[in-house]
Amino acid sequence: MPSAEDILWATFHCARHGMILVRLDQRLVKVNSKFCALLGYGESELLERALTDLTNPEDTALAQKLFDNLSIGKMKRFEVVLRLTSKAGESLLAHLTANPVMDAGGKPGLCAIAVEDVTEKDDTEEKLRIAAKIYESSEEGVVVTDREGIIQFVNPAFTTITGYSPEEALGRNPSILRSGRHTQEFYELMWGSLRAEGRWEGEIWNRNKNGEAYLERLRITSIKDTAGRTTHYTAIFSDLTQIRDTEEKIRYQAYHDILTGLPNRSLYFDRVRQAITRAQRAGKKLGVMFLDLDDFKKINDRLNHSAGDLMLQGVATRLVSCLRETDTVARIGGDEFTILLEDVDGEKQSSVVAEKIMRSISEPYFYNSEELFVSTSLGISIYPADGATVEDLIKNADIAMYHAKDLGKNNYQFFTESMNQKVVKRLEAETNLRKALDKDEMFACYQPKVDLKTGRIVGMEALIRWRRDGLDIVLPNEFIPLAEETGLILGLDEWMLGKACTFNRRIHEGGDEEFSVAVNVAVNVSAKAFESPDLVKSIQDVVALSGLPPRFIELEVTESSIIRNMDQAVMVLSRLRELGFNISMDDFGTGYSSLSYLARLPINILKIDRSFIVDLAANPKSRSIAKAIVSMSHEMDIKVVAEGVENTEQLEYLRGIDCDEVQGYLFCRPLLENDMEVLIKSRVQYQSS
Repeated sequence: MPSAEDILWATFHCARHGMILVRLDQRLVKVNSKFCALLGYGESELLERALTDLTNPEDTALAQKLFDNLSIGKMKRFEVVLRLTSKAGESLLAHLTANPVMDAGGKPGLCAIAVEDVTEKDDTEEKLRIAAKIYESSEEGVVVTDREGIIQFVNPAFTTITGYSPEEALGRNPSILRSGRHTQEFYELMWGSLRAEGRWEGEIWNRNKNGEAYLERLRITSIKDTAGRTTHYTAIFSDLTQIRDTEEKIRYQAYHDILTGLPNRSLYFDRVRQAITRAQRAGKKLGVMFLDLDDFKKINDRLNHSAGDLMLQGVATRLVSCLRETDTVARIGGDEFTILLEDVDGEKQSSVVAEKIMRSISEPYFYNSEELFVSTSLGISIYPADGATVEDLIKNADIAMYHAKDLGKNNYQFFTESMNQKVVKRLEAETNLRKALDKDEMFACYQPKVDLKTGRIVGMEALIRWRRDGLDIVLPNEFIPLAEETGLILGLDEWMLGKACTFNRRIHEGGDEEFSVAVNVAVNVSAKAFESPDLVKSIQDVVALSGLPPRFIELEVTESSIIRNMDQAVMVLSRLRELGFNISMDDFGTGYSSLSYLARLPINILKIDRSFIVDLAANPKSRSIAKAIVSMSHEMDIKVVAEGVENTEQLEYLRGIDCDEVQGYLFCRPLLENDMEVLIKSRVQYQSS
């Protein structure tokens, strides 16, 4: 009969898990064969070794603390997962269950520990956790059924797409989703494929909890056990309705203007091309309109872009209401719209539509209880007379629209060949103007300014001229408007400023000891320049390069250039005054002439426009205006210059009202640099008071 001890040790060695007997100093006293196999050691290699020798260094502190607590009776038993290292150096994860063995005095002397390898179990659980996370975060719906087709698992995307919660779906058949749109034969073919191939994939109509049908892309796969028997089915599906809605939205946005919802340039061009084909076959006419809102920018500048956007949306609605269903209106950018009129009789029918549009557009718009008004300029071309392609028809309608603007805006014009010739001529002029600086065709003239008290020349105005192709002289009123429209004025401004400053410095340096030359040079700053955030720096750079001190430079600005953005103008001009430049307002009295903004502007010179000077003799009102300007300016410590003085009668009146300086043909016409230098250094003195 075996003893109890024999039975105990037999059980120790036959245990399913590794078993070890350890002293409280962690020395191994007994090990079973399962533990030896676990770590790859022989029994003799393990006895009297410390458990910490077999533990990952990062876990030894934890093991030591547990045994310390066991030895002082702080704990009766413990369970812990430690990383052990095999004889081959491989790491394994072990679950240790430790129970103390008490001695005769009731104190722990040994510790019996069961060791279970949980490495593979941990990997499997981690993989399951990852797989579950993937299914939970997937945007595709996932369903798992048993082999009878009863739902066992659904992911969150299933609920999002179908509307059924897990509680409503589990334990039921996927047939709850059937739409009724497919025949029994459809489902028989599906199951036939699953049985034969273990999978099926295709598009299928289903119905969500709310009864709404949706199209989905579905993949069903059978899951088999090791014996090849089907145990489960997995179904993964995505809602094609949402995808197709998104695709349709993208397609819509590609061919429509986002702000107004109207067709955009691409869709409009396509429709005109199709209309041309139809009209050509049927021998009919088309009307193409190009319209632009007049002075729309002022609304954006005065209010804000939100007001402008609301107005554009209102314009779009009104345009649609003026047309037939067969016609097309498109927004091609900014405040520009194009219209296609199909099957028209020519100019008569197009005129009726144009007048209807202009009346509708001119009706008031409301923004924050404020009435806003805008007009439109409209150009019209007719197929086939004005072009055989969409590009030609729109180009010619655009030309006609600009002609309408040139005639005062708020009207419509039909395209004519003479308009095209005008555009060609303008493009030619623009091309020549672009090349003018590179070809050294620009040159400067200077007109002197005379002090009315001393009769001496105290300044000069720099005037740009263009000698085209080395022959014809083009006057400023012929090319400056074109330069402003095209933006070329900025280059001309910079060239003129540099040229004038360099010339004036030469005059100053050439004065002899007896005659100190202190002549200012006035240079115009265009309205376009005030749109640049770098205006001050640009002026500084050009002037610094010339070496002329800013106090000898007068920068002329016009009323129209600064009224567009008064706050910006005040900031820029104040900075230029701080740098030492003189600031002159040119053409005063021809624009807004508001005393309120004049008081805000940091100007120190005011020029009376020549239109008042010409009228001095015959028009009492002109004399009163000139007198008021001088009086008001002197009260504000502003010097006054009268331009365009051509006779002694004008001169005497200006002298009588105490005007400071004058310029005009009475004294001198604009001169070239060399002639101007000779005139200044001749110390000429015109008749003074």
